[in-house]
Amino acid sequence: MEVKFGIIGFGFMGHIHEKTLNSLEATKVVAICDIEEGKMVDSITKGVEKTTSVDDLLKIEEINTVIISVNNHIHKEVVIKAAKAGKNIICEKPAAMNVKEFDEMIAEVKNEGVLFTVHQQRRFDEDFRTAKEVYDQKSLGNVYTIQSTLYGLNGNMHDWHIFKKYGGGMLYDWGVHLIDQMLYMVDSKITTIFADLKNVINEEVDDYFKIWFRFENGITGEIELGTYFLADKPKWFERHWFIGGDAGSMYSDGFEPEGKIARTTRLLKNVAGKTTMTASGPTRSFGPPQEGVLITEELPKVNFDHIMFFENYLNTLAGKEELIVKIPEVRRVLAVMEAVRESAATGRSIDFE
Repeated sequence: MEVKFGIIGFGFMGHIHEKTLNSLEATKVVAICDIEEGKMVDSITKGVEKTTSVDDLLKIEEINTVIISVNNHIHKEVVIKAAKAGKNIICEKPAAMNVKEFDEMIAEVKNEGVLFTVHQQRRFDEDFRTAKEVYDQKSLGNVYTIQSTLYGLNGNMHDWHIFKKYGGGMLYDWGVHLIDQMLYMVDSKITTIFADLKNVINEEVDDYFKIWFRFENGITGEIELGTYFLADKPKWFERHWFIGGDAGSMYSDGFEPEGKIARTTRLLKNVAGKTTMTASGPTRSFGPPQEGVLITEELPKVNFDHIMFFENYLNTLAGKEELIVKIPEVRRVLAVMEAVRESAATGRSIDFE
C-alpha cells in the first residue's frame, strides 16, 4: 500500500522530509505547503501540488498523513486542524511549547481517532545507539553516571530559532532530542532535576544549558550543550558520551562514535603507600596506572539510520509494529523541559515523579 503524504512547512526540515519520503518505495509526496512560495520552488517531487494554505492542503482527500514542520509556536494550531481533517500526523519536535498545549492537542487527536507521533529521529543516531547498547548489555556493572554532551563553536542559531516568540532556543531545538535520548535509555523514574540555562551570546533565547537528573535506580544523568565552546581540539565540536559503572567505563566521541570500553584487571582496595610525581605534584590516588592494569575493548557495532523512524511509522500503519515514539514519552519530555526552565529560573532542584 502506498501512503500519500502532505508536508506542511517547507523550510529546512520540510526539504529533508521530502527527500526521505522520495527514497522510500511505499510513500508518495502529494502536496507541500508553505506561506512563502519561494521556499517551494526547489521541490524534487514530480507533479507535487504546492499551496500556501494549510486548509487547502488538508482538503486533499488522498493524503493519508501530514508531516508538520512549521515553527514551534504553531504546532498546536496545525495539529488540531489536521486531526479535525482526519489526517494521521507526524509532528516535528518539540511537539508543543508546553504540557498544557500538548494535552489539548492529544485530546483532539484521540477524539478524531487519528494516528499521532513526533519526529524524534535521533533515537536512531549511531552514537546514541552505541551508548544505549553498552548500557543495555549491563557490561559495565552497576552504572552510576551517564554523561551526554554536544558542543559547537559558532554560537549563532538560524532563521526563526533566534526568536523567543517562535519557540526558538537550544532547549527547544537540540534539548528535546538529548532529553529524549536520556529518558529512552534509562528505564527509571526521575526523582530530582537541577538545571542551568543561559543566553551566552544570543539576546532572546538560550544557547547553553546543563541538566542533572537523579534517577530512582541510583544513576545520575548529565546533559550539557553549548553553542559557544571555543577550542582547537579535534572532536571538541561534536557529540560525546561517557558511561561509568563499577565494572568499567565507556566513552565515545563524534556522531560516528570513536571510543572504547575501559576496565581494570584488578581493583585496588587500598591506595599504595608509594607516591607518584606528576606535573601537578606528588599524588597517590590520581597518578598514571601501572602497566597492565588498564585494558580496553572495542565499542559494540550497531546499525541504525534515521530512515528507520519512517519504516516504523509505515509498519505501524500496516498493523505490523507499534510506534516507537509514543504519546506518553513525548509528554514526559515536555514535562522535563518545564522542570528544567523552573530549576534554571529559581536556582533550585525540582522534585519530579
